[in-house]
Amino acid sequence: MQILLAGGAGFVGSHLADALVERGHDVIVVDNLEKGKLENIAHNIGKENFRFIKKDILKFNEESKPDVIVNLIASKIPRYSSGLKTLTLNIEVNRHLLNMAKMKNSRYVLISTSDVYGKSTDFPLKEEGDLVLGPTTSRRWTYAVSKIYNEHLAFAYMDEFDTYVSILRYFGIYGPRQHLNWWGGPIGVFIDSIYNNREVEIHGDGLQKRSFVFIEDVVDATIKVIERDDLCGEIINIGTQEEISILDLANLIGELMDTKPTLKFIPYEKFSVNYEDPKRRVGSIVKARKLLGYEPKYTLISGLKKTIAWYKKLKREG
Repeated sequence: MQILLAGGAGFVGSHLADALVERGHDVIVVDNLEKGKLENIAHNIGKENFRFIKKDILKFNEESKPDVIVNLIASKIPRYSSGLKTLTLNIEVNRHLLNMAKMKNSRYVLISTSDVYGKSTDFPLKEEGDLVLGPTTSRRWTYAVSKIYNEHLAFAYMDEFDTYVSILRYFGIYGPRQHLNWWGGPIGVFIDSIYNNREVEIHGDGLQKRSFVFIEDVVDATIKVIERDDLCGEIINIGTQEEISILDLANLIGELMDTKPTLKFIPYEKFSVNYEDPKRRVGSIVKARKLLGYEPKYTLISGLKKTIAWYKKLKREG
């Protein structure tokens, strides 16, 4: 198949591109490299079934007719960034790609997020469950709102134009090539801080619990959705059932790196007015198991070991 990866030079997109190219698919990556990196995909450039186009996706309209369009582009939770950018970029990109899918009769895979569940306490979080968000006075929820809107818009295109739509809600992805700042989540930040003997920032009291999923497991599940044509209208969680507090995560990474981390607690008030953080975030993977035969191959410890090894190799090579 021909597969268009919007944002395919990023962390998840580049790993997905690798696997799809290896499986013989024709892969088109479109990325303006604002967050993606050329080095993530450089090894594929020149291959017969890979094409890279450096361009803003909103100014791009593919001449060919891809079988599948995957939307991996997102501006994330605005801890240190703009709520306006998060809302406008996420919504405008999604609409542009949905119009492309509609015109070209392509299947559309929207990459969404566990953040849409907000403050729901119906654990494990299920795809058909309620989405519970905080007040609009807290910009923290702009990411979740943009993704909820995008899911609704995707289903509206399915209803109105018969566009084929599948939605994946990712939970806490980590692994090689991830961003080493808060854009990429706590694992990269913690590894980088511990390696460089810096204080490890803990937001809030650190007792909030999260589940994390290794990149290879995410890619395996996503490919199954891309290669299937019988999952229209489905929302599927991709994650693990293994939970850990952020405080314990920092200490575990320190243990795996043979260093006791120095912790620095950052109160939520430092980010913005009314900033909130869910106390727990773990999703049901029953549906993924049933529809995809999905089963995470990596435990948190085995995934962290691979990620730390990648990071150290990165530092050695400069």
